[in-house]
Amino acid sequence: MLTQNLGYPRIGSQRQLKKACEHYWAGKIDLTELNKVARTIKEQNWQTQLDAEIDLIPCNDFSFYDQVLDTSLLLGVIPQRYAPVLSQVKKNNEIDLYFAMARGYQKDGLDITAMEMTKWLDTNYHYIVPEFTANQEFKIFNENVFGEYNAARQLLGDKAKPVLIGPVSYLMLGKEKEQGFERIELIKKLVPVYIDIINRLQQQGATWIQLDEPCLALDLTRKEKETFDYAYRTIAKRVNGVKLLVATYFDALLDNTQLAVNLPVAALHIDLVRAANKLDEVLALIPDGLQLSLGLVDGRNVWKNDYQQSLGLLNKAVEKLGAARVIIAPSCSLLHSPIDLELEIDIDPEIRNWMAFAKQKLTEVSDIRKIATGSTELLEANKKAFESRQLSQKVHKQAVKDRITGIKEEDCRRKSAFPVRQLLHHERFNFPAFPTTTIGSFPQTNDIRELRAKFKKGDLSLEQYDQVIEQATVDAIRWQEEIGLDVLVHGEFERNDMVEYFGEQLDGFLFTKNGWVQSYGSRCVKPPVIFGDVSRPQNMTVRWSKFAAAQTDKPMKGMLTGPVTILQWSFVRNDQPRETTANQIAFAIRDEVLALEEAGIGIIQIDEAAIREGLPLRKAKHPHYLDWAVKAFRLTASGVQDQTQIHTHMCYSEFNNIIEHIAAMDADVITIETSRSQMELLQAFAHFDYPNEIGPGVYDIHSPRVPGTEEMAALLAKAAELLPARNLWVNPDCGLKTRKWPETKAALENMVAAARYAREQINVSSLI
Repeated sequence: MLTQNLGYPRIGSQRQLKKACEHYWAGKIDLTELNKVARTIKEQNWQTQLDAEIDLIPCNDFSFYDQVLDTSLLLGVIPQRYAPVLSQVKKNNEIDLYFAMARGYQKDGLDITAMEMTKWLDTNYHYIVPEFTANQEFKIFNENVFGEYNAARQLLGDKAKPVLIGPVSYLMLGKEKEQGFERIELIKKLVPVYIDIINRLQQQGATWIQLDEPCLALDLTRKEKETFDYAYRTIAKRVNGVKLLVATYFDALLDNTQLAVNLPVAALHIDLVRAANKLDEVLALIPDGLQLSLGLVDGRNVWKNDYQQSLGLLNKAVEKLGAARVIIAPSCSLLHSPIDLELEIDIDPEIRNWMAFAKQKLTEVSDIRKIATGSTELLEANKKAFESRQLSQKVHKQAVKDRITGIKEEDCRRKSAFPVRQLLHHERFNFPAFPTTTIGSFPQTNDIRELRAKFKKGDLSLEQYDQVIEQATVDAIRWQEEIGLDVLVHGEFERNDMVEYFGEQLDGFLFTKNGWVQSYGSRCVKPPVIFGDVSRPQNMTVRWSKFAAAQTDKPMKGMLTGPVTILQWSFVRNDQPRETTANQIAFAIRDEVLALEEAGIGIIQIDEAAIREGLPLRKAKHPHYLDWAVKAFRLTASGVQDQTQIHTHMCYSEFNNIIEHIAAMDADVITIETSRSQMELLQAFAHFDYPNEIGPGVYDIHSPRVPGTEEMAALLAKAAELLPARNLWVNPDCGLKTRKWPETKAALENMVAAARYAREQINVSSLI
């Protein structure tokens, strides 16, 4: 009975990769030093998995930015606009081209936009979306996969298992950049290149190759199913001497089960954390000879595996298939888990005993095999940890549970309809046409981060800390006034993260010191852990919002994070339904909203950046999720008076299939990401005839490039063609926390100028 891992975190236990990449981008280190950091991380990862007695250890799961972008570079899928950078790649081993595709390129007289970025299925990880044309060609353009396999083989021998994004999912996760074709039709051009890659790896000594096909867990059309069948039957005819393992995850196969189990491959991986009740369906259809990899250990959360439950699933599979055809594994890549619980020495020992990070999950995979072959001590220790959690008074608070059971329909409904509220808002705030604002945060400089670190260590008093934060806030307000923004923000200098900041002030949360996970590129987040019932013991943001509002005569937004986003961007307790936890958070945020209103804050933004991210992969599950997610948001916002304007923000998501539910949230203003897609995402709002106000982001804050006034004005003109000008706001795509001040100031000055230009050029006769 083999064990395997599907992928391992690549950022390093101290975020070494983040720091190295950012130093490289800033010109502080060269490519040799960058590669040295990467090589050290890879070797440490391989050794960790070797020490955990994993039989099949992934390689090529490392990435400097994103594994889908790596695949685009491997296959030569490079948009034409990068041709000027492409001509320079030889001197830098293509890394500058690679980073230009991810981040944009604005130097050497060139100004090239980044590729589009969106969420990896239902996770908070962002991938770079492949761009396809009708005459798209594929070839082996980059050699990294072969070099990394050679390096891994030197340490791991036959245990080294190359990992690739599967050909069908790669196409499905991309976008057509011109009309007249479907990207799935490119499969006949793509498969021969995959065959060449697989054969080269086999010639180098690979015995197993993992092909990730997460799209097998989606609703597939007949054509897409036929494409899977064609791709793998064609590969099977021309590949010999290597075992292919197709990995699916994040949901059940359901109606794709027959297709998946009959692909001509050596093994199939299924996610039994998300779909434990579907194992019987797979076992009933699995053909002779196919090995089955059981995803028993949760790759996306921080809780210990329930060995007894996992053994039940394992024994069922072994009884049907025999031990030799069963592989034990995590549910998905451990990319989505923090790296090592051993680094967390300050967590309550009782709660810590309920947890497992990536390194510990590898041990759990090995433990399950040991228990299955007779080790009872491991099982008994695991049972005791689960009993402790089930009975702990740290988890369960009756008052919180009672409040949830008492939710009424009127708790989730504003007093008046939007048209009534819109008139009151314009009377109260006297907005100009195309009012300008930002999403909330301003750059968190090294000085601010160092200040926060000193305060947390006790090297600064609260008074000293507050004085510096106050001055930074005042400076930001004065600058916003100078450039002419219409609705100001306080900059959030006191906040470490839009979820962590709130979790630190809510009961039921705990925090790690080193529990980082990658969000995109060098951007890492440290999600809170929701271990118990959630409540708000005191005000969280009122002090800083009141202070900021007192510094200006212009409207000042109060900034909050919504319940679904806090839920999605935390590691959530798995002992009760997610919707129950969401409602607990919603009540806490509702109390804060009312406290802000009482303090005189007339515009309150409740960010729900992750509401689309939480959408289940299968359409049949959408209605239930959207019902409770929308109600949770409305619960936070519906206690205010009509004169109070409620904003929300969503980023990097496709909205077409949930637009009616976004409208049902009934936020007065929604701000969204649209610049990388050139306002393409607005089509959904236009077709639906979205009734409320909307701020389509006019510049991409995830790239360091500074867009010009004309570029942003052109995007505004596009927006005004799709939606009523009277309902349009002007803002960036997202918060500016990760950017530098010089680029932020230049871009926002251009944005305000673009709004002024729009007021002069675009017909706004319908404005209130």
